[in-house]
Amino acid sequence: MIELPVISEESTKRRKKPDWLRVKLPVGKEYAKVREIVDKNKLHTICESGNCPNMGECWGAGTATFMILGNVCTRSCTFCAVTTGRPPEYDEQEPQRVAEAIEAMGVKHAVLTSVNRDELKDRGAEIWYQTVRRIKELSPATTIETLIPDVKGNWEALERMISAGQEVVSHNMETVESLYRRVRPQGKYVRSLEELRRIKEYGKRSKTGIMLGLGESDEEVYKAMDDLAATGLDILTLGQYLQPTKMHIEVAEFVHPDKFAHFKEEGERRGIRYVESGPLVRSSYHAEKHVRV
Repeated sequence: MIELPVISEESTKRRKKPDWLRVKLPVGKEYAKVREIVDKNKLHTICESGNCPNMGECWGAGTATFMILGNVCTRSCTFCAVTTGRPPEYDEQEPQRVAEAIEAMGVKHAVLTSVNRDELKDRGAEIWYQTVRRIKELSPATTIETLIPDVKGNWEALERMISAGQEVVSHNMETVESLYRRVRPQGKYVRSLEELRRIKEYGKRSKTGIMLGLGESDEEVYKAMDDLAATGLDILTLGQYLQPTKMHIEVAEFVHPDKFAHFKEEGERRGIRYVESGPLVRSSYHAEKHVRV
């Protein structure tokens, strides 16, 4: 039985966010346009489901990260705001609707992610494949990043997921090895490293993300960077963890922007091609740059 963190009454009093974590409220014509397209096509976005602090900025720029295979996840990660439970049947028409929405938005670079679908034999790989193919058919000039889940060692499913023509394939480590049981109780650090190694071996531009401020030490971050560099990783994102609700794991530390800058230098010095590092950085933040770096 997995032991989840106990949230005390004292811990429900949230730490006050420092000035560098302030974000603008979502407003403007482009934001409204994205809102209309998402609602019209009955789509899910990780921007909303994950309570992303950059939603106003990204939607205001006319971009969004689409979440396929529903909005109910089979995992119960203690950092994530996405609903946990037994998902309903997936929608076989979803790939077409996502592709049509991306065409309507006219985006040059699309980001796709999904919930974990551990109950499916192929982990949702076929829907992943069909979604990328439909986007490429309707918007051939659009580049694509797919932020894929842990396939639990189903490497055939992984190959199907990443073989549809996307330019970047990302799988998030989320945290350092020592915090996995607490942060990703159904995940395995070594398995996620192997997934990234196979993504790179397949010939894709590989990417991952780690949250800081969960109680990790600097030495543990360096160790994770070394492990990731050993897989041939191309892109690493580092951002501040923000507690989505009082029921989720609490913030241990608000990491200063200067330390994020230091970690960027360390990651690139250790052999990772490009590190995007800052308090408000998230997996898909400035993702359009990661096709070219």
